[in-house]
Amino acid sequence: MSTSTPSSHPFDQAVALVATGAPHTFQGQVSQDYWNMVGPYGGITAATLVQAIAQHPQCLGDPVSITVNYAAAVGAGRFEIEANPVRTNRSTQHWLLTVKQAGEDGAPQVVTTATAVTAVRRPTWSGSDTAMPQVTPAAQVPRVPPIMGGVQWLERYEMRFVQGTLPQRWDGAEAESLTRLWVRDNPPRPLDFASLAALSDVFFPRVWLRRAHRTPAGTVSITVYFHASREDLAAAGTAPLLAQARGQEFRNGFCDQAAQLWSESGQMLASSHQIVYFKE
Repeated sequence: MSTSTPSSHPFDQAVALVATGAPHTFQGQVSQDYWNMVGPYGGITAATLVQAIAQHPQCLGDPVSITVNYAAAVGAGRFEIEANPVRTNRSTQHWLLTVKQAGEDGAPQVVTTATAVTAVRRPTWSGSDTAMPQVTPAAQVPRVPPIMGGVQWLERYEMRFVQGTLPQRWDGAEAESLTRLWVRDNPPRPLDFASLAALSDVFFPRVWLRRAHRTPAGTVSITVYFHASREDLAAAGTAPLLAQARGQEFRNGFCDQAAQLWSESGQMLASSHQIVYFKE
């Protein structure tokens, strides 16, 4: 399978930003390659915010965490990101970020907010309490075509489901919400922090699996924790990651999701939590 060069890859084009000249501010263009149902795929928005931090001339270290709050659907067209390092300590840096687009009256409106932490990592003792589950290797799991037609962002990922794909019948039968799949960019692309953020949101709503009912649903807020170093990302390369997600509670119109991503070697690269709104 061929790979794209970073400059020509759809992902790099989607997260491309230019400085506007105003302090801490970048401009980007929503990519139709990552379009979801009513706006861009939430993972690409998170990735673009990570990219804004990486491009900021005052950035210290690498991402440790980012929390993205989707205040409104991002529309087609241009947007601006303000990425403000509000506090810089000796080894950590704290960020406030906003995404703005022109509203119906032409005035800029906030559509997304975020906070993030970056840090200069130091070698220390390391350990894991959550080992990668034993699953069939990626090479032995068949690749599936995009499960939902007309959703562009699904074309941008190679998915190999081990467990927990969408229900075969939308009959309301309750089942476990656990999903495990091998996933990587399509076409393959070397992993970085921005693409790792996007991959952390690659799962279908857990309520769809739990209820076998395709109810309207959307992420309200997601937090991604980055456990990988740059060396870990380089070692992962373009190989698939094992991605796992499970809901924990479904109640009063909201449900959560806990997720993990491991490299083929079994190293956890990121974990995430999100809260999702759903309708009856």
